Amino acid sequence: MDSIYFSPEVDTFREQTRRFLREHIAPRLDTWESERRIPRDTWKLLAGEGLLGLHHPRAYGGRELPFFHSVAYLEELGRLGNGGFRGAMSVHSYMATTYLQLAGDHEQKLAYLKPAVEGDMISALAITEPHAGSDVSSISCEARATGDGYAIRGTKAFVTNGMHADFMVTAVRMADGPVAATGSGNISLLVIDAQAPGVTRTPVEKLGWHCSDTATVHFEDVVVDGSRLLGRKNSGFMWIMKAFQLERVAAAVLAIGEVDRALELARRYTGERQVFGKALAGHQVVRHRLAELMSHAEAARQLVYHAAWLHSRGKLAMSECAMAKLRATELAVDVAGQCLQLFGGHGYLADAPIARLFRDTRLDTIAGGASEIMREIIADTDL
Repeated sequence: MDSIYFSPEVDTFREQTRRFLREHIAPRLDTWESERRIPRDTWKLLAGEGLLGLHHPRAYGGRELPFFHSVAYLEELGRLGNGGFRGAMSVHSYMATTYLQLAGDHEQKLAYLKPAVEGDMISALAITEPHAGSDVSSISCEARATGDGYAIRGTKAFVTNGMHADFMVTAVRMADGPVAATGSGNISLLVIDAQAPGVTRTPVEKLGWHCSDTATVHFEDVVVDGSRLLGRKNSGFMWIMKAFQLERVAAAVLAIGEVDRALELARRYTGERQVFGKALAGHQVVRHRLAELMSHAEAARQLVYHAAWLHSRGKLAMSECAMAKLRATELAVDVAGQCLQLFGGHGYLADAPIARLFRDTRLDTIAGGASEIMREIIADTDL
């Protein structure tokens, strides 16, 4: 459908991006799924198309394009129907490197942001811990001052790109005097080189997102130079809250792309599958189910676009972004399940594209803030 949010330039960009992903990424996804990895040269391949720095400054290799170019790109990533690939690329470009753009100084951006945008470095974000997820103020990974830097001790969980990352933007609790066990006042962000002595990375097997590596990362007195502190000391919680808005908009857009992919697969299959003498889609119960899902998809899409528009204008829109993520991700889970039902036994085969979507979308309502947290944000803001 035509949209007020996309200019002809963005439409052209979307077509180019879709063609690139279809020709250079889609044919390799099955192999990457079975091998449980995305080759490093893939980041360089996307960087060659300028896709790793759409919203990043030109001074650091980015393209500095209007935000709806990113919306189109993220939607097309979702339309690939592979949660692991879209997760790895979105974490790299719209989560980890976002903190460098927001809080990093010139030298930090040259050292980390520019190589990440150019595909020479892979980035990861290490905030979540085994006992601290959406409650960021409860993290316990500790940084103790040591001369010109810090010694890091603690464990991070569910780190996307964690096994292959070159650096990790890491949330730590500063240990100056008595250490507060909880609270946001002494949280800081550090860029930690993944190969530094004392860093141990352990791979984690998941229900879905198979081609995307996920790691538990343990820091055992890892020495980090003071120049790797992002922003002011103890300002980390503020930057995390600020970056969450973009993260949730991105998650919502990706989910809309996944909804489109599930419906595309279901419409194609039900149009071809013959049941009782006619196409499956010729039966009213199937036609009406697809019509309802398409209507829900379009309603969610407009909510997501509105949240993206608010974000693009620099608005503080935590509630709207939470609504968009809540509605789009829960819809993705629902649509994937209902579309799998239309495939019958064929949809339950492990290598079926709809089965992959069924597995992969299940994480959508958990990662980046669970649906329960989104409801709390909305309630706290609007009630």
